[in-house]
Amino acid sequence: MSTPPSSRLRAEAEYFLGAVRFFTRLPVPTWVGHSDEALNRAARYFPAVGLVVGTLAALAFALCSLFWPKTLAVLAAMACTLYVTGAFHEDGWSDMVDGFGGGWEKAQVLNIMKDSRIGSFGAVALIMMLLGKFCALIELELTTIPAALIAGHTLSRFCATTLMHRLDYVRDEGKAKPLATRIGARELALAGATTLLGLALALVVLGPLAVALGVALAALATVWLARLFRRRIGGYTGDCLGATQQLAEVAFYGGLLCRFS
Repeated sequence: MSTPPSSRLRAEAEYFLGAVRFFTRLPVPTWVGHSDEALNRAARYFPAVGLVVGTLAALAFALCSLFWPKTLAVLAAMACTLYVTGAFHEDGWSDMVDGFGGGWEKAQVLNIMKDSRIGSFGAVALIMMLLGKFCALIELELTTIPAALIAGHTLSRFCATTLMHRLDYVRDEGKAKPLATRIGARELALAGATTLLGLALALVVLGPLAVALGVALAALATVWLARLFRRRIGGYTGDCLGATQQLAEVAFYGGLLCRFS
């Protein structure tokens, strides 16, 4: 017997809200259950979480830009995303750079990434990442920043999702373990559809060429990291997903700013 439509919709709502609970600090209804299987299915909604986070950042920027200069409004938007996500992906970025910068063998890399303490590689990388985002965003026109934030947060999470489709999870345990099963083509297609929704406003506001360049640079960053992860540790970890999201996001903003004259 097939599942009634209402039951399927409720299940999908649970998967989406489960992703929101896992990747952010946003509250979700108490009826949302928790299981490793449900969380694994929630991976398809990773870009949808980015759409939510990016929209909140855009709203924070729009509100603050009414009474603050653009620099402070951008800083407020970034602070909003850090608070909403608990710096989840920024932590992954710094841990990944620490591990790959300080370790030689696979076991060394994994052990360093697992260490909760931040090293010099990770600290410098985190500062540079936040500074890179800030500098890129303030270079955009005031009216285009909200669209860039929404698109950047959505696309970058899709880039991280592609790793779950192409690579193996290399830890026996870890913060991404419930999401570690490879997602299939249908789940990836759903994540891609959500990403297109996040890019729609940017296409209108920023233009197809700028968005195409942003997507291209984000894709190049993702491919480079995927090759690095496969070569050095044979797959990915939760920190690798966070690192991919961060680099793809700043690469997207950089692509929007490309000039050829």
